[in-house]
Amino acid sequence: MSPFTGSARTTDAWQHIRVSRQDGIATVTLARPDRLNALTFEAYADLRDLLAELSRERSVRALVLGGEGRGFCSGGDVEEIIGATLAMDTGRLLDFNRMTGQVVRAIRECPFPVIAAVHGVAAGAGAVLALAADFRIADPSARFAFLFTKVGLSGGDMGAAYLLPRVVGLGHATRLLMLGEPVRAPEAERIGLLSELAEEGRADTAAQVLAQRLATGPALALAQTKALLTAELDMPLGAAVEMDAATQALLMNSADYAEFHAAFTEKRPPKWQGK
Repeated sequence: MSPFTGSARTTDAWQHIRVSRQDGIATVTLARPDRLNALTFEAYADLRDLLAELSRERSVRALVLGGEGRGFCSGGDVEEIIGATLAMDTGRLLDFNRMTGQVVRAIRECPFPVIAAVHGVAAGAGAVLALAADFRIADPSARFAFLFTKVGLSGGDMGAAYLLPRVVGLGHATRLLMLGEPVRAPEAERIGLLSELAEEGRADTAAQVLAQRLATGPALALAQTKALLTAELDMPLGAAVEMDAATQALLMNSADYAEFHAAFTEKRPPKWQGK
């Protein structure tokens, strides 16, 4: 995402999510605990806009996405979204579904790593938000469920049919997206859906520890690695190798690359500048 802005101001307060920042880490909390953090039209829009703003600021080095209360996110709010969509025409429905996909694209394309800290349920759109993150850390009692076919819709919602096979393989993705059955954290770890299985009640803490490690690392190198992981998913090898070569040539001109050499020579830890 481009860092260049127009005349719009940065948002000072978000109504449908809670946002805090400290030491280069943004912590974004879905904050409707009475509804298991079910997403509304406005919550989707806030997540989309927040990620765009954070990407432009270039001050965030890592983002932790979590949920308040008993679970991570139960998906789209049945009362506020499904009921409303039944009254929408096709054009309006397309606008809504494009917006939810824009949230996933923003997670994948933002220039910093995103960590999903999952406890309790991550269902429907909540499961896809976690899937889109770069890292997924979960409590042992957490469970993931891609429920879209359960409500009569395609399992390929918000990019799930694109992302999930690339994370867990086509066989597991077919089972999860077609049947919509819940997968508990131990199995999610076994099939590769989890990056880390935390101790019970410690997913948020483990996510913050990882975020601190990432936030103090070489931000430019991490951003380019994320960009290549996304861009090269559908490239032939020759194109991917060429993109790698161009990226490395650019990074070899960076201050961080020179800082590594200086730190190695002086036998000290590098002081990464992210440039």
